[in-house]
Amino acid sequence: MRSPSRVRPWPRSLPKEHGATRFADKVAIVTGAASGIGEATARLLAAEGASVVLADIQDAAGAHVSEEIQRTGGTARYQHCDVASLGDWKALASDTIGQFDRIDIVHNNAYTIVRGPTHELDERDWNRQIDVCLKQVFLSVKTCIPHLIESQGVMINTSSVHAHLGFSQHAAYDAAKGAISALTRQLAVEYGPEVRVNAVLPGGILTAAWEGVSKEDIAHFANQAVAKRLGHPAEVAAAVAFLASEDASYITGEGIVVDGGWSITREQ
Repeated sequence: MRSPSRVRPWPRSLPKEHGATRFADKVAIVTGAASGIGEATARLLAAEGASVVLADIQDAAGAHVSEEIQRTGGTARYQHCDVASLGDWKALASDTIGQFDRIDIVHNNAYTIVRGPTHELDERDWNRQIDVCLKQVFLSVKTCIPHLIESQGVMINTSSVHAHLGFSQHAAYDAAKGAISALTRQLAVEYGPEVRVNAVLPGGILTAAWEGVSKEDIAHFANQAVAKRLGHPAEVAAAVAFLASEDASYITGEGIVVDGGWSITREQ
Protein backbone atom coordinates (compact mmCIF):
# COMPACT_ATOMS: atom_id res chain seq x y z
CA MET A 1 0.00 0.00 0.00
CA ARG A 2 1.24 3.49 -0.81
CA SER A 3 2.62 5.43 2.10
CA PRO A 4 0.25 8.21 3.19
CA SER A 5 3.12 10.68 2.88
CA ARG A 6 3.19 10.05 -0.87
CA VAL A 7 -0.48 10.68 -1.49
CA ARG A 8 -0.83 13.63 -3.82
CA PRO A 9 -3.26 16.28 -2.56
CA TRP A 10 -5.95 17.84 -4.70
CA PRO A 11 -4.41 20.69 -6.72
CA ARG A 12 -6.14 23.74 -5.28
CA SER A 13 -5.39 25.71 -8.42
CA LEU A 14 -6.10 23.70 -11.54
CA PRO A 15 -3.89 24.67 -14.49
CA LYS A 16 -5.40 26.99 -17.08
CA GLU A 17 -3.02 26.70 -19.98
CA HIS A 18 -5.54 28.28 -22.34
CA GLY A 19 -6.13 31.40 -20.31
CA ALA A 20 -9.57 32.85 -19.65
CA THR A 21 -10.88 32.96 -23.22
CA ARG A 22 -11.14 29.30 -24.23
CA PHE A 23 -14.94 29.62 -24.39
CA ALA A 24 -15.24 33.26 -25.42
CA ASP A 25 -18.50 33.89 -27.30
CA LYS A 26 -19.78 30.40 -26.39
CA VAL A 27 -23.09 29.77 -24.64
CA ALA A 28 -23.44 26.81 -22.30
CA ILE A 29 -26.36 25.14 -20.54
CA VAL A 30 -25.45 23.18 -17.42
CA THR A 31 -28.07 21.11 -15.59
CA GLY A 32 -27.81 20.25 -11.95
CA ALA A 33 -25.80 23.45 -11.68
CA ALA A 34 -26.82 24.56 -8.19
CA SER A 35 -24.19 22.40 -6.52
CA GLY A 36 -21.52 19.76 -6.97
CA ILE A 37 -20.16 18.92 -10.40
CA GLY A 38 -22.67 21.14 -12.21
CA GLU A 39 -21.79 24.15 -10.10
CA ALA A 40 -18.07 23.57 -10.61
CA THR A 41 -18.58 23.20 -14.36
CA ALA A 42 -20.67 26.37 -14.59
CA ARG A 43 -18.04 28.32 -12.68
CA LEU A 44 -15.18 27.00 -14.82
CA LEU A 45 -16.90 27.61 -18.16
CA ALA A 46 -17.85 31.13 -17.08
CA ALA A 47 -14.31 31.82 -15.85
CA GLU A 48 -13.05 30.87 -19.30
CA GLY A 49 -15.39 33.19 -21.15
CA ALA A 50 -18.67 31.32 -21.69
CA SER A 51 -22.11 32.73 -21.02
CA VAL A 52 -23.64 30.06 -18.79
CA VAL A 53 -27.27 29.19 -18.11
CA LEU A 54 -27.53 27.28 -14.84
CA ALA A 55 -30.50 24.91 -14.73
CA ASP A 56 -31.75 23.21 -11.58
CA ILE A 57 -34.74 22.84 -9.28
CA GLN A 58 -32.84 24.19 -6.27
CA ASP A 59 -33.80 27.76 -6.98
CA ALA A 60 -32.16 29.57 -4.08
CA ALA A 61 -28.85 27.73 -4.47
CA GLY A 62 -28.86 28.06 -8.24
CA ALA A 63 -29.57 31.77 -8.14
CA HIS A 64 -26.82 32.22 -5.56
CA VAL A 65 -24.23 30.49 -7.76
CA SER A 66 -25.33 32.56 -10.75
CA GLU A 67 -25.03 35.78 -8.76
CA GLU A 68 -21.57 34.81 -7.53
CA ILE A 69 -20.41 34.17 -11.10
CA GLN A 70 -21.72 37.57 -12.13
CA ARG A 71 -20.02 39.28 -9.19
CA THR A 72 -16.67 37.84 -10.28
CA GLY A 73 -17.09 39.19 -13.80
CA GLY A 74 -18.70 36.18 -15.51
CA THR A 75 -21.90 36.01 -17.53
CA ALA A 76 -24.51 33.72 -16.03
CA ARG A 77 -28.18 33.39 -15.28
CA TYR A 78 -30.24 30.83 -13.43
CA GLN A 79 -33.40 29.14 -14.74
CA HIS A 80 -35.63 26.68 -12.93
CA CYS A 81 -35.75 23.43 -14.89
CA ASP A 82 -37.00 19.99 -13.98
CA VAL A 83 -34.91 18.02 -16.48
CA ALA A 84 -37.60 15.31 -16.66
CA SER A 85 -40.07 17.85 -18.08
CA LEU A 86 -40.24 18.50 -21.82
CA GLY A 87 -42.01 21.78 -21.11
CA ASP A 88 -39.17 22.96 -18.88
CA TRP A 89 -36.61 21.97 -21.50
CA LYS A 90 -38.51 23.84 -24.21
CA ALA A 91 -38.55 26.94 -22.04
CA LEU A 92 -34.86 26.53 -21.19
CA ALA A 93 -33.80 26.25 -24.82
CA SER A 94 -36.13 29.01 -26.00
CA ASP A 95 -35.12 31.46 -23.27
CA THR A 96 -31.41 30.74 -23.83
CA ILE A 97 -31.75 31.45 -27.54
CA GLY A 98 -33.83 34.52 -26.78
CA GLN A 99 -31.16 35.97 -24.52
CA PHE A 100 -27.92 34.75 -26.10
CA ASP A 101 -28.97 33.82 -29.66
CA ARG A 102 -27.10 30.49 -29.66
CA ILE A 103 -26.30 27.29 -27.75
CA ASP A 104 -22.82 25.82 -28.05
CA ILE A 105 -22.47 23.50 -25.06
CA VAL A 106 -24.98 21.35 -23.20
CA HIS A 107 -23.80 19.55 -20.07
CA ASN A 108 -26.45 17.06 -18.91
CA ASN A 109 -25.47 16.60 -15.29
CA ALA A 110 -28.61 16.56 -13.11
CA TYR A 111 -29.28 13.36 -11.17
CA THR A 112 -31.29 11.81 -8.39
CA ILE A 113 -30.74 8.56 -6.55
CA VAL A 114 -32.82 6.28 -4.33
CA ARG A 115 -31.08 3.27 -2.81
CA GLY A 116 -32.74 0.04 -1.84
CA PRO A 117 -33.11 -3.64 -2.78
CA THR A 118 -34.35 -3.83 -6.34
CA HIS A 119 -37.41 -5.92 -5.48
CA GLU A 120 -38.43 -3.38 -2.84
CA LEU A 121 -37.84 -0.28 -4.96
CA ASP A 122 -41.01 1.75 -5.43
CA GLU A 123 -42.01 2.08 -9.07
CA ARG A 124 -42.25 5.85 -8.73
CA ASP A 125 -38.67 5.98 -7.43
CA TRP A 126 -37.51 3.82 -10.33
CA ASN A 127 -39.27 6.04 -12.87
CA ARG A 128 -38.00 9.27 -11.33
CA GLN A 129 -34.37 8.11 -11.41
CA ILE A 130 -34.66 7.01 -15.03
CA ASP A 131 -36.42 10.27 -15.95
CA VAL A 132 -33.96 12.59 -14.25
CA CYS A 133 -30.73 10.79 -15.12
CA LEU A 134 -31.51 9.36 -18.57
CA LYS A 135 -34.60 11.05 -19.97
CA GLN A 136 -32.96 14.45 -19.51
CA VAL A 137 -30.46 13.53 -22.25
CA PHE A 138 -33.29 12.61 -24.61
CA LEU A 139 -35.17 15.83 -23.83
CA SER A 140 -32.03 17.91 -24.27
CA VAL A 141 -31.65 16.43 -27.74
CA LYS A 142 -35.28 17.16 -28.64
CA THR A 143 -34.93 20.80 -27.65
CA CYS A 144 -31.27 21.72 -28.12
CA ILE A 145 -29.82 19.59 -30.92
CA PRO A 146 -30.96 21.91 -33.78
CA HIS A 147 -29.07 24.75 -32.08
CA LEU A 148 -26.00 22.57 -31.45
CA ILE A 149 -26.01 21.52 -35.11
CA GLU A 150 -26.14 25.17 -36.15
CA SER A 151 -23.27 26.15 -33.82
CA GLN A 152 -21.23 22.97 -34.46
CA GLY A 153 -21.50 22.48 -30.72
CA VAL A 154 -20.91 19.81 -28.13
CA MET A 155 -22.88 17.78 -25.62
CA ILE A 156 -21.31 16.26 -22.52
CA ASN A 157 -23.32 13.82 -20.40
CA THR A 158 -22.50 12.87 -16.84
CA SER A 159 -22.53 9.10 -16.65
CA SER A 160 -20.72 7.28 -13.82
CA VAL A 161 -18.45 4.38 -12.98
CA HIS A 162 -21.81 2.81 -12.12
CA ALA A 163 -22.18 2.34 -15.89
CA HIS A 164 -19.41 -0.27 -15.83
CA LEU A 165 -19.82 -1.90 -12.41
CA GLY A 166 -22.62 -3.27 -10.30
CA PHE A 167 -23.43 -1.65 -6.96
CA SER A 168 -25.84 -3.26 -4.53
CA GLN A 169 -29.16 -1.43 -4.07
CA HIS A 170 -28.52 0.98 -6.97
CA ALA A 171 -30.61 -0.70 -9.69
CA ALA A 172 -32.32 2.30 -11.28
CA TYR A 173 -29.30 4.59 -10.95
CA ASP A 174 -26.92 2.00 -12.41
CA ALA A 175 -29.34 1.23 -15.24
CA ALA A 176 -29.69 4.91 -16.07
CA LYS A 177 -25.95 5.57 -16.03
CA GLY A 178 -25.23 2.55 -18.21
CA ALA A 179 -27.87 3.76 -20.66
CA ILE A 180 -26.38 7.26 -20.69
CA SER A 181 -23.04 5.84 -21.82
CA ALA A 182 -24.75 3.84 -24.57
CA LEU A 183 -26.90 6.80 -25.63
CA THR A 184 -23.82 9.02 -25.75
CA ARG A 185 -22.27 6.75 -28.35
CA GLN A 186 -25.49 6.57 -30.36
CA LEU A 187 -25.94 10.34 -30.37
CA ALA A 188 -22.35 10.85 -31.48
CA VAL A 189 -23.04 8.63 -34.50
CA GLU A 190 -26.40 10.17 -35.27
CA TYR A 191 -25.43 13.84 -35.04
CA GLY A 192 -21.77 13.79 -36.06
CA PRO A 193 -19.84 15.37 -37.55
CA GLU A 194 -21.76 18.55 -36.73
CA VAL A 195 -22.10 17.79 -33.01
CA ARG A 196 -19.62 16.00 -30.78
CA VAL A 197 -21.19 14.01 -27.93
CA ASN A 198 -19.10 12.62 -25.07
CA ALA A 199 -19.49 11.63 -21.43
CA VAL A 200 -17.64 11.88 -18.16
CA LEU A 201 -17.81 8.97 -15.72
CA PRO A 202 -17.05 10.20 -12.21
CA GLY A 203 -16.17 7.90 -9.36
CA GLY A 204 -16.25 9.01 -5.73
CA ILE A 205 -16.57 12.79 -5.87
CA LEU A 206 -17.11 14.92 -2.77
CA THR A 207 -20.61 16.20 -3.44
CA ALA A 208 -23.84 16.23 -1.45
CA ALA A 209 -24.26 12.55 -2.34
CA TRP A 210 -21.73 11.76 0.38
CA GLU A 211 -23.57 13.66 3.12
CA GLY A 212 -24.47 11.28 5.92
CA VAL A 213 -21.79 8.75 4.98
CA SER A 214 -19.50 7.97 7.90
CA LYS A 215 -15.88 9.09 7.89
CA GLU A 216 -14.87 5.44 8.13
CA ASP A 217 -16.84 4.48 5.02
CA ILE A 218 -15.49 7.47 3.11
CA ALA A 219 -11.93 6.58 4.09
CA HIS A 220 -12.48 2.96 3.05
CA PHE A 221 -13.81 3.98 -0.37
CA ALA A 222 -11.04 6.55 -0.86
CA ASN A 223 -8.36 4.03 0.02
CA GLN A 224 -9.55 1.79 -2.85
CA ALA A 225 -8.56 4.47 -5.36
CA VAL A 226 -5.04 4.73 -6.74
CA ALA A 227 -5.15 8.42 -5.77
CA LYS A 228 -6.00 7.42 -2.17
CA ARG A 229 -8.65 10.10 -1.86
CA LEU A 230 -12.03 11.11 -3.18
CA GLY A 231 -12.22 13.55 -6.05
CA HIS A 232 -13.45 17.13 -6.09
CA PRO A 233 -16.13 18.57 -8.35
CA ALA A 234 -13.61 20.92 -9.99
CA GLU A 235 -11.63 17.92 -11.21
CA VAL A 236 -14.65 16.55 -13.06
CA ALA A 237 -15.43 20.05 -14.34
CA ALA A 238 -11.93 20.18 -15.83
CA ALA A 239 -12.67 17.02 -17.82
CA VAL A 240 -16.00 18.45 -18.99
CA ALA A 241 -14.30 21.67 -20.09
CA PHE A 242 -11.67 19.68 -21.99
CA LEU A 243 -14.36 17.74 -23.86
CA ALA A 244 -16.19 20.98 -24.60
CA SER A 245 -13.07 22.63 -25.98
CA GLU A 246 -11.31 22.47 -29.33
CA ASP A 247 -8.58 20.42 -27.64
CA ALA A 248 -11.04 17.50 -27.89
CA SER A 249 -12.01 18.24 -31.50
CA TYR A 250 -11.30 14.65 -32.63
CA ILE A 251 -12.99 12.96 -29.68
CA THR A 252 -16.63 11.91 -29.88
CA GLY A 253 -18.72 9.04 -28.57
CA GLU A 254 -16.29 8.47 -25.72
CA GLY A 255 -16.41 8.44 -21.94
CA ILE A 256 -13.65 9.79 -19.72
CA VAL A 257 -13.46 8.05 -16.36
CA VAL A 258 -12.65 10.50 -13.56
CA ASP A 259 -12.24 8.30 -10.49
CA GLY A 260 -8.63 8.55 -9.31
CA GLY A 261 -8.00 5.02 -10.52
CA TRP A 262 -10.73 3.54 -8.31
CA SER A 263 -12.08 1.26 -11.03
CA ILE A 264 -8.74 -0.13 -12.24
CA THR A 265 -7.46 -1.82 -9.10
CA ARG A 266 -8.50 -3.67 -5.98
CA GLU A 267 -4.99 -4.29 -4.67
CA GLN A 268 -4.72 -2.95 -1.13
